[in-house]
Amino acid sequence: MLISGKNVLKETQVKDIHKVYLKENFKDKNIISYLQNNNIRYEIVSFNRLNNMVKNNQGIVIDINDYEYYKLDDILEEDFVICLDHLEDPHNLGAIIRTAECAGIKSIIIPKDRSVRVNETVMKISAGALNYVKIVLVNNINNTLKTLQDNNFFVYTADMDGIDYEKIDYAPKKVLVIGSEGRGVSKLVRDKSDVIVSIPMYGKINSLNASVSAAILIYGILSR
Repeated sequence: MLISGKNVLKETQVKDIHKVYLKENFKDKNIISYLQNNNIRYEIVSFNRLNNMVKNNQGIVIDINDYEYYKLDDILEEDFVICLDHLEDPHNLGAIIRTAECAGIKSIIIPKDRSVRVNETVMKISAGALNYVKIVLVNNINNTLKTLQDNNFFVYTADMDGIDYEKIDYAPKKVLVIGSEGRGVSKLVRDKSDVIVSIPMYGKINSLNASVSAAILIYGILSR
């Protein structure tokens, strides 16, 4: 996987880096010292070659291992899990990962099909948080929620016409489901949920960006 950016380099574990590519006349001596001190292979290449690898790269492209996803069994002992119902925007996934890490949540579930995966944009937006949050890849969201319920999790799904999230006494073990951009959560996921939660809307627009909704609900639930 190719990722880019000076800050991203520092936030990537050295063991995951295969090689770093720097543009001609790269002038950041601190980056070069970092590469040399950590025995990271690097190569000076033309701007055109670098730009063909990754656009808007700040003069540095990092070749790293593909992300290794976790299994559902790895997270069954946790008490707060995020589940994303076919989210498609990598910016939203990256932002949710960052919020989750800041809030102390260690795991996020995503489905294999019709869903964004961990890619260069996700890693860049998450700003290093991906190193501390487990991304679990599952075949079927509905079956996954059933398994979590069988392991004493309560499923709280964000959707319209639910209970005000501030008026709920949350269970000790909980899953927060956030729907996709535009479509929200599927009917099957909604039907599988224990409680539908909503964020009160007071303006003329009746929905929020998925990552904004997730942030409000995550911290709202933690404050209860």
